[in-house]
Amino acid sequence: MITNKNMPFLLRPSGKDYLWGGQRLNTEFEKKIDMDPLAETWECSTHPEGPSIVASGSFEGESLMDVIKEHPEFLGSRHAGEKELPILIKFIDAKQDLSVQVHPDDAYAKEFENGALGKTEMWYVLDATRDAKLVYGLRTDCSEAEIRAAIAKGSLTNYLQTVPVKKDDLFFIKSGTIHAIGAGCLIAEIQENSNLTYRLYDYNRVDKDGKKRELHVDKAMKVANLKRSAEPRQPLRVLKYKQGVASELLSRCKYFEVYRMLLNTERRQVVHYRADEMGFRVLLCVNGCGNIQFGDELLQFYKGDCMFVPANSETMTLHGQAQFLDIHA
Repeated sequence: MITNKNMPFLLRPSGKDYLWGGQRLNTEFEKKIDMDPLAETWECSTHPEGPSIVASGSFEGESLMDVIKEHPEFLGSRHAGEKELPILIKFIDAKQDLSVQVHPDDAYAKEFENGALGKTEMWYVLDATRDAKLVYGLRTDCSEAEIRAAIAKGSLTNYLQTVPVKKDDLFFIKSGTIHAIGAGCLIAEIQENSNLTYRLYDYNRVDKDGKKRELHVDKAMKVANLKRSAEPRQPLRVLKYKQGVASELLSRCKYFEVYRMLLNTERRQVVHYRADEMGFRVLLCVNGCGNIQFGDELLQFYKGDCMFVPANSETMTLHGQAQFLDIHA
């Protein structure tokens, strides 16, 4: 058993059976969650609506929420005084289109949603069908009256900016941006620790009980950016190589930094990794497999696994052929 409390540990996610989901998270990522559909897995979460469970080490079987409450130092000095994660990490399998929605910012959420966080998020596209698209903002400046009328008529899609999507794309979705993930997208999402979503349009779908899902038009109108959105363009990404590993910055904001890390130690190179005293890290394996070694202990990981690395962790060694999202907070 791994007993060192300053070492990484695997997490087991909570699942969500939203009506638009598929089964790729079970078939391709071995989540083994008895849901159909399985739309999302909340991989690293202390949110009460979907907490992660520790799946290895001395905390095995405890909720990540409880571990952080017991050991707030795991969050690092940057988050001193906090007792839950500031971020939430998900896999999303969109077999159908998600609703057209918007998220509030921190100020609105704090005042009108019982002190909750707002939601700024980043999407990294793991896979996409040839015709996959997403909604990113509006095509033109609109008034609130125009958007309300379009929602009432069922013509909101005429005002939405749609963007083609392909594997390895990334998108930064600032709070207030009207958006929707389209059918055929398999996505890793890094976001603030929030589940506040205001739906504007849901294609008149009904749930398993035959009821339409609730819209939140009044709240959405208070937080949505109704100005034309610039078409999102893929940022310049530069791979930096070291022995056995390459990495590139995907996104940086005040809530998180996300890197793509490519590990290849087939020639027995040594790759060291740790989190400093400022903040924790999360390694989300999106392809491949390998192991992490610390002291005499060995922790194996596979595609789909999520590992929490406490702040001020001891140095560990990564081995294998794998691709990660390396998330700093």
